[in-house]
Amino acid sequence: MSPPTAANSSGFAFKGPSAPPASFPTASQLRIGIVHARWNAECIGPLVQGAVGAMKKAGVKEENIVVESVPGSWELPMGVSRLISAGQVQASSNVSDLMGASSLLEGSLDSPSTSSSASSKPFDALIGIGVLIKGSTMHFEYISECACQGLMRVGLDANVPVILGILTCLTEEQALQRSGIGEGAHNHGEDWGTAAVEMAEKSNRWAQGKVSSGGAKSILS
Repeated sequence: MSPPTAANSSGFAFKGPSAPPASFPTASQLRIGIVHARWNAECIGPLVQGAVGAMKKAGVKEENIVVESVPGSWELPMGVSRLISAGQVQASSNVSDLMGASSLLEGSLDSPSTSSSASSKPFDALIGIGVLIKGSTMHFEYISECACQGLMRVGLDANVPVILGILTCLTEEQALQRSGIGEGAHNHGEDWGTAAVEMAEKSNRWAQGKVSSGGAKSILS
């Protein structure tokens, strides 16, 4: 299902991203990690599954998708940071069993590998997934800001794309809708999975000094 869009008075749809690239040539060579919080599991499950499904559809191999969990969204930046480091350790020492922690998807259909069958190259991108729902105190605001800022800092410091997969919702209904649950709902996990593949490919290409030509012409045409 395509992301929902809103239209202004002229009928121009402006909510949601434009279409992603039609194909991802190097997707089968990518290794992507997901770190998810365990709070609000009713929403977390579909979001993680949506991200995994989108990555597999784009061509990422199931054994190259690693899923780990942390208690809550506050712990996401640390979890993502340490998973990046674990991937680097694997690549340098050929250790193959660093991803043994249980994940939300273990034992379920289409669960990605989190054990020795995973590849041992550094991660090309990561997604931090959490669901925050506003309550009656300021806790929501503090956690939202710190977790989002933390994920951005981890990505910039590690020079690895980190996709922001945190829903910051005012109501439970908003959280369910954005997790793909209910009529007319859209699973934002699918967008995050596709974004991870796109940013992984582009980051790797830019690191090699390869820049697309004619970009301005293509976006203005």
